[in-house]
Amino acid sequence: MESNGLVWSIGGEAGDGILSAGEAFARACSRGGFHVFTETDLPSIVRGGHNAMQIRVDTEEIFAHAHEIDLLVALNKDTMLQHVNQLKPEGGIIYDGDKITLEQGDLGREDVRLFPVPLAGIVKQLEGKPILRNVVAVGASLGLMDYDLSLLDDLLAMSFRKKGETVVKQNIDAARQGYDYAKTRYSDRFPLKLRKSAAEPRMLISGSAAVCLGALRAGCKFVAAYPMTPNTPILEYLASKERDYSLVVKQTEDEIAAINMVIGASLAGARAMTCTSGGGFSLMVEGLGLAAMTEVPVVIIEGQRPGPSTGMPTRTEQSDLKFALSASQGEFPRIVIAPGDAEECFYLTMEAFNLAEKFQCQVIVLVDKYLLTSTRTVEKLDPARAKIERGEFLSDAQLAEMDEYIRYSDTPNGVSPRSIPGQRDGIFTSTSDEHNELGHIFEGKENRTWIVDKRFRKLKAAARVIPAPELRGEPEADLTFVGWGSTKGPIREAMKMLARDGVRANFLQLVYLSPFPAKRVGEILSKARKLILVENNKTAQLGGVIREHTGVLIPDRILRYDGRPFTPEKIHHKVMEVL
Repeated sequence: MESNGLVWSIGGEAGDGILSAGEAFARACSRGGFHVFTETDLPSIVRGGHNAMQIRVDTEEIFAHAHEIDLLVALNKDTMLQHVNQLKPEGGIIYDGDKITLEQGDLGREDVRLFPVPLAGIVKQLEGKPILRNVVAVGASLGLMDYDLSLLDDLLAMSFRKKGETVVKQNIDAARQGYDYAKTRYSDRFPLKLRKSAAEPRMLISGSAAVCLGALRAGCKFVAAYPMTPNTPILEYLASKERDYSLVVKQTEDEIAAINMVIGASLAGARAMTCTSGGGFSLMVEGLGLAAMTEVPVVIIEGQRPGPSTGMPTRTEQSDLKFALSASQGEFPRIVIAPGDAEECFYLTMEAFNLAEKFQCQVIVLVDKYLLTSTRTVEKLDPARAKIERGEFLSDAQLAEMDEYIRYSDTPNGVSPRSIPGQRDGIFTSTSDEHNELGHIFEGKENRTWIVDKRFRKLKAAARVIPAPELRGEPEADLTFVGWGSTKGPIREAMKMLARDGVRANFLQLVYLSPFPAKRVGEILSKARKLILVENNKTAQLGGVIREHTGVLIPDRILRYDGRPFTPEKIHHKVMEVL
């Protein structure tokens, strides 16, 4: 039976090559014309523990991973035990028959198909390293599905070409032997088959890669960061592009140094950013206040994970919203943006740099582990959608015409024209203390009042140019989902499930969280028949922000805070309980 799609998962210990195998399977499916979504589940240890990666494949666009699995590749017995209850009826398990002895009743289910493959034996025959079992397993999976193996061969050749022809051939042979073994013995027992199509090629991209591409397209020239999950891939990727983009990437000794270096680079006229997690952002908040007082544009990518303290470093959560909205001492404006998928990571990172410089403020881009590490097929990204806007920079000619350059001059929108240190006639003082319009330290009462008001006028000006949130889905719906960030994908998938049950739903996604679009949100919520809030945290932080700004309390909430992302099935199930 040719299938429109399926869910494939692979699991084992850290060091078994789970991620590389999953990526190879995902890319082979993507190159065959399928839409793909991947999700990883990793403990915060280097070796051992349980690692898993799920790849969802379909002919229709997909936005999230799933709970149920069609085919599981288990590189150890623990993987079977942990995921057996996720298998659909008549779903299958590929496992190493050389290392795992298994009877049908051992798993407590009679409706699961078992496909033992001598993974270790094939690797031994090829005189390969034990990790090569993962390639054999991917080949066996494609054999069960009767999928075009040449798509995987091309990927293996590309991935291992730097290691020489011998390694390339060994991997291709491993995939072929796994493919032939499974197809010959089991193909008629696994009903789901995949056939490649002539669909236009799509990008398979993670949220972290999309952030990087957005930063490069925006003209970012300086990055300083300390490696911290889940944002380390951003630092690594940008470091690999230094020469290609005339970019300076600095791995600092800590997050305090990172934010201060970024402030210095931005003050000197470079587009600059840092990336961190909630724990690292905690160290940056004094520097955040320095940037606010000196009115230096800074972009901060904040990758949320469970806290407090070290928390669960490799898991996901949405628990830093209120922290981002109020971080650092005192009161000052900042812009907070929460992308919901890889495309938004790309476009909104570009926009973050524009907003930071146009309004000479700090822009915090709130992402999370799920969003950053998941990959998804997307259509070609269009960099032209966001043009570079650098804001109020003064030319040498403009400075020469001035009697005196006033760095913090009072303006209707609160944004004072900038000079770059070193410009003739553009000298100014920049201090962390409160100051007057020239930048000189001054604590006068009237001065303090007007300059605070000046800074906050930026937020009102930004609100006039930031897009208002809109409803996604049917205007006249039975219920309205409210969410932000990476809940977008699971909510959209849950809406498909509800539609099949005859329930009409729409979705209010809040992307710009500061300045908060209170008027528009209030209008939408007041017209909704039923509201359901979805958040990956304990205290419904977005719900609190909405009530603060609009007075609307959303009593029906679907919350998850176990370190794992929502599945569409979980949201669908909870909604049906509420209804």
